[in-house]
Amino acid sequence: MHQSPSAQIPLRPITDSHGLEGRKIHVRLTEGRFQNLRRLISWPLLALFFGLVWMQSNGTPWLLFDFPQRRILLFGTHLSWYDLHILTGLMITGASLLFFVSMVWGRVWCGFACPQTIWTWIFIRIEQWTEGRAALRQRQEQMPLTRAKLARRIVKHTLWMTVALLTTITFTGYFMPIRNLVAQLASAEASTTLVGWLVCMTLLTYINAGLIREKICLHACPYSRFQAVMMDDQSLKVSYNAERGEPRGAIKPYSATKLEKGTTGDCVDCNICVQVCPTGIDIRDGLQAACIDCAACIDACDQVMLKTHRPTGLISFAAAQQQHSQQPPRFWRPRLLGYVAVTLIAFSSTGYALVNKKDLVVEIRRDRDSLFREFSDGSVCNFYQIKADSFDPTLTQMHVSVSGQDGLVLQGPETFQLDNSGEWTAYRVCLMEPAGGVLPITFNFSDQTRTWSRSSSLITNTGYQQR
Repeated sequence: MHQSPSAQIPLRPITDSHGLEGRKIHVRLTEGRFQNLRRLISWPLLALFFGLVWMQSNGTPWLLFDFPQRRILLFGTHLSWYDLHILTGLMITGASLLFFVSMVWGRVWCGFACPQTIWTWIFIRIEQWTEGRAALRQRQEQMPLTRAKLARRIVKHTLWMTVALLTTITFTGYFMPIRNLVAQLASAEASTTLVGWLVCMTLLTYINAGLIREKICLHACPYSRFQAVMMDDQSLKVSYNAERGEPRGAIKPYSATKLEKGTTGDCVDCNICVQVCPTGIDIRDGLQAACIDCAACIDACDQVMLKTHRPTGLISFAAAQQQHSQQPPRFWRPRLLGYVAVTLIAFSSTGYALVNKKDLVVEIRRDRDSLFREFSDGSVCNFYQIKADSFDPTLTQMHVSVSGQDGLVLQGPETFQLDNSGEWTAYRVCLMEPAGGVLPITFNFSDQTRTWSRSSSLITNTGYQQR
């Protein structure tokens, strides 16, 4: 259906819709159903982020990326670095879900659950609490610096830096036990490397959420660039109804009759939708890369519509095809089914890999400086280095043996502790009166109930000369 010229948005030059001509964006906070929904999502995520790092069972954290011991603790499951494909599967599953959600509801992840957005709103709240509402902050920016103004700014930046530091400490606690981290900081025993990391990450958090905010969404995040690829004309996204709103004009009583030529639309041109936008765009100019679908403009516009006795929904979540047709968008579409299929395949594959993960990882390394050695009693010995890492909390030690040939003798510790320290243990395998050649042997590792085997070979003098 062709849209009539009167329903089109008038062409207007946009000098700098993303940065408001390079000036700082003073975001006006608003209330409404979508902002309540955003808090309902963001506050549990914040509680999960700050609380999960402290959760542990029998002294073991629920979630920890343990680099020194080369393991990942995931809610009672111990993963090795050989199980990174499981994490890859989880990321593919998450990405497929993100594509699915984006195709149906637009960038709701960015507007309601993205860490950049959540921390930005926290910093904006702190800014309003210390320096006042957006209009007051904008006026004060043009005024000379006074003692009271300086004091408020010091308090604001101090609180910003405090939140950034707590965020960095919590984030670091997912890579080293949080209790050890806090104890080192409290006793001033933290290493220079750790302190440097904390300082850098704190500054990055402070800058991202406090100073550059919307620039991250527009220039650093790739999602804003390829969002249009994931959406179609049936994807729901924050949209302005130009047929209702144009032409914009002064407030007048709403009439249910069709607008006549020369009269104004429902948009009263109050610009509140621009003032509440965290990225500073004007949603009336159409879909833009900087729009994160936070729906702040919807809540603000609905309040204006109620005050002017007009129907709400001038700005709403709507599909492009709804602008021209009353038919609701089709939920199931071929590409959407493709995203569902990829998600199910990735989730199933990850579950299978998780069930069949490795509990014990053994590495056997032959001594290359001395492949074999002959002794006066007629025996031939090979030298090996063995390292074993346990990714099962119940597997703390194991017994080592060798099999495959009659008369094999293993020289070295019969049992050793699995502390995942990365230490190599030296072993020597000897064979009396070898028949010659390269002989297959098997290293056996066992605890009280389970056995693991690794194949290797024994090189004798005769076999080495033949090769």
